[in-house]
Amino acid sequence: MDDPRLTPARPEIAASHLEGRVRAKRFVDGEEWEVVEAVAPLQREPAPDAMLQTQALRGERVTIYDHSAEGWAWGQLNDDGYVGWLPDRALAKPGAAQTHKVVTLRTFAFPGPSIKLPPTETLSLGVRLTVQRHDSGFAVTDDRLYIPANHAAPLDHAAADFVTVAEMFVGTPYLWGGKTSLGIDCSGLVQIALNASGIACPRDSDMQEAALGRTLSPQEAQQPRRGDLMFWKGHVAIVRNATTLVHANAYHMATAIEGIHDAITRIKMAGNDLTSIKRM
Repeated sequence: MDDPRLTPARPEIAASHLEGRVRAKRFVDGEEWEVVEAVAPLQREPAPDAMLQTQALRGERVTIYDHSAEGWAWGQLNDDGYVGWLPDRALAKPGAAQTHKVVTLRTFAFPGPSIKLPPTETLSLGVRLTVQRHDSGFAVTDDRLYIPANHAAPLDHAAADFVTVAEMFVGTPYLWGGKTSLGIDCSGLVQIALNASGIACPRDSDMQEAALGRTLSPQEAQQPRRGDLMFWKGHVAIVRNATTLVHANAYHMATAIEGIHDAITRIKMAGNDLTSIKRM
């Protein structure tokens, strides 16, 4: 059965490439749009109080199949394939090809070449930009945002160590469906950190467990290494060294560093056993 999180199909409407695979009243070709807000919610239903499934960052492309009269767009994120509803206001037709991305935890976008100006936006790690020129230490985008030049790098830039990227988020509040330094969940942390290192990554922890790395044998699992991923049902953590891990979790309501033994024991007491350790 197709995963509904990754399948753009509802009883009323579905993507045309799914015709013959799913049942729907009508099939349509999608249109590509671009996220133009700093961060946009992707929700299960077209309503402000609907469950947050994930977030889309400025510059992400999304294929839209349907619009509601109430200002919502239903579609699929092009990068990780997640399907849901986004606010129409967060979208615009794609502009010029993107050239750069934000490589710091967060940065300010200024309306001119001065850090003394009130910033226009706060942009998160991974936001994509179309940089047209550089001016006085700023990267200037096609929509005239001025980003500190050392906070942006070409799209092909890859962080050397995804664990170091994840560690930057320590103290970030826990947010179900979040993937910025203003709020992040366990699988969002893994996805953002791996993406920053040039590694494609699915969105949810069960998808990550199925797709990433190789499963360690019981003997190998006794000596986890930096960069190994530890999985429980509905949760994932990143190994820092032989004794500690980093994870965004609802127990701490934050991204925290925790002892591996302590985490395994605590989560087991809550009813969940470790399901696997994967090596990238």
